[in-house]
Amino acid sequence: MISGTSSATIWPSDIVYLQAFLHNDRVPRETGNQEAVPLPLKKVHNLNTPHPFADRRYVTWLAVVAVAFNYNIWFIPVRLVFPYHNAANNPYWLFFDALADLVNVIDIMVWQPRLQFVKGGDIVVRDLRRCTDLVSLIPFDVLGVYYGLSSVFRLNRIIRIEYFFEFSDRLESIMAKAYIWRVIRTTGYLLYALHINACLFYVASLYQGLSTTEWVYNGEGSAYLRCYYYAVRSLINIGGLPVPQTVFEITFQLCNFFVGVFVFSSLIGQMRDVIGAATAGETYFRASMDGCVSYMNTNSIPKFVQNRVRTWYNYTWAAQGMLDESELLDKMPLVMRMAIAVDINLATFQKIALFQGCDQQMLVDMLLRLKSIVYLPGDFVVKKGDIGKEMYVIKSGAVQVVGGPDNSIVFVTLKAGCVFGEISLLQSAKDGGNRRTANVKAHGFANLFVLEKKDLFDILVHYPESQKVLARKGKYVVLLFIRR
Repeated sequence: MISGTSSATIWPSDIVYLQAFLHNDRVPRETGNQEAVPLPLKKVHNLNTPHPFADRRYVTWLAVVAVAFNYNIWFIPVRLVFPYHNAANNPYWLFFDALADLVNVIDIMVWQPRLQFVKGGDIVVRDLRRCTDLVSLIPFDVLGVYYGLSSVFRLNRIIRIEYFFEFSDRLESIMAKAYIWRVIRTTGYLLYALHINACLFYVASLYQGLSTTEWVYNGEGSAYLRCYYYAVRSLINIGGLPVPQTVFEITFQLCNFFVGVFVFSSLIGQMRDVIGAATAGETYFRASMDGCVSYMNTNSIPKFVQNRVRTWYNYTWAAQGMLDESELLDKMPLVMRMAIAVDINLATFQKIALFQGCDQQMLVDMLLRLKSIVYLPGDFVVKKGDIGKEMYVIKSGAVQVVGGPDNSIVFVTLKAGCVFGEISLLQSAKDGGNRRTANVKAHGFANLFVLEKKDLFDILVHYPESQKVLARKGKYVVLLFIRR
């Protein structure tokens, strides 16, 4: 049971983390205030709760809501300004208005009441946004019966703009390449700014009188397209426009130029940031590789070595999309790193005979100490006679145990999921007991996880029972080694 019953008024700035709970049972709420509702943990776990980032149902619904919002925000100003309300068009406007309103009603009545927030360990229901939702649904459209059909009665629908930004944020969080959506969104902002400017230009033309001067819209062709064309040339400062003649026209054009410089430069800056963020990893990779190549040239490193270094850089980047996985993992909380490590390697470690019977948490701690290393084709992972200080888990690729003249004989090929070198972790250095007994080289590109002996001993300090199990197995392995 969640302890205590706390009352908390939730404002947008108070919300630390939003969790969408879409459950079957309505949660009681306090009128005019927001109450933290204590629920048994068992009940909470049994709720039909798709995670907002793992389950796509809520994000998909937000996309539908965003489409309805964009219908309103794009067509309300057009219908308000341009003469597009007539007997031929009105049935279509009424149909799409009703469809957009139906989406909003379903969202407000079915989805939004089931949104809850986790704050201080309690489940909190927020009513503040519900009030603005209800305001956005007030049917001012009925006034059109007395005053004529006009989109001015639908201006309250724009209140729901926060749902568009919520959809945008959630879509970014689930996209593998979020910069694509950021580019689309920024382009949409630019097109919408031009859209509003086209509407304002038509209003200015009506105020001055159509065809009264060369500067205003002359009333020919498609009014919206002609005004949008003017907006593009004016707001983006392309030039080539008719010279404004009246004080009003000059003032309007000056405001257009000033606003255009500000809006266009802001959007260009946003686009630069989006593209820069999208290519930041590749820029870092190129800078690292160029720096390394420059260092090798300065120190006259042989071309053969330089080519292998370049090959390592290119393969590592192509295979992983980064040069060092630890840089990414170190930024994550421990629980996230643990979940990733368990998902990737725990099953493999549980199959290793040496570690069977050990504490499961010890295996998890070992996984967190693994380091990823990429070996090029023909690279020796270990050589016979080397001091054994590491064990290896093959993440991808394959390695070969070789021997004979010029290491031309392949004894066995180990593939992804196999482990080798684990015996050296437990053997004593006395009498050369921890020397490598075979040559192992990469067969093609091989990505290996490495666990060092020092890290293993640091972990065993906290698991005395597992230390005893490994000590017994280590003695048994040493006896087998001596008999050989």
